[in-house]
Amino acid sequence: MLRVISACLVLLLATAASAAEWTYEGGSVPIAYLDNGEAQFQFACRGGDLAMGFWVRSPHRQVAGASAMNLAITPDPAEGSSVSAASGSSFAQEIPLIHSDGSSMIVRGPVARQWARIAQQAKATIRIAYVRSKSQGGLEVFDSNNFAAKGSSAAIKKVLDRCG
Repeated sequence: MLRVISACLVLLLATAASAAEWTYEGGSVPIAYLDNGEAQFQFACRGGDLAMGFWVRSPHRQVAGASAMNLAITPDPAEGSSVSAASGSSFAQEIPLIHSDGSSMIVRGPVARQWARIAQQAKATIRIAYVRSKSQGGLEVFDSNNFAAKGSSAAIKKVLDRCG
C-alpha cells in the first residue's frame, strides 16, 4: 500500500512540474504554448504565418468591454516591478480583442516574430498583460499573467522552424 501511495505522489509531483513547462504540438498547425490555468500564451504557424496569441479565461471587466487594447510582454520581470518600457516591457499597439470564452488577442507578422525572440530569451518568467494609456499619463494594466520560461526556447524554435 505504501508503494502505491508513493507512486501516486511521484506521479502528482511529475505532473505539477511538467505543467509549468512549454508544450509543443506538431501537426498541420504547429503550436508552442503554456497554460497557467488563468491564461494561455502561444505561438503557432497558421497558414504559413507566425501568430502569437494571449487568451484570458476570465478577463477584467475593462478588457471584456473593450474592442482593442495594447499588449505588453516583459521577460524576467523583477519582483514587484510594473509594466513599463523602463522595466524592459515591449508593446503591441491597438490590437483587436476577440471575446469568446474569455478575451484574447492574436498578433501576426514582425511583432509576433519579435515577441517569439523575447520569449525564447527569457530565463525564468514571461509576463504578459493587457494595457492601455491613461489620459493623465502612465499605463493601466489588466489581467497581468506570469508564465514560466522553462522550455520556451526549444518549443518556440520548433514552431519557427516550421513557419519559415
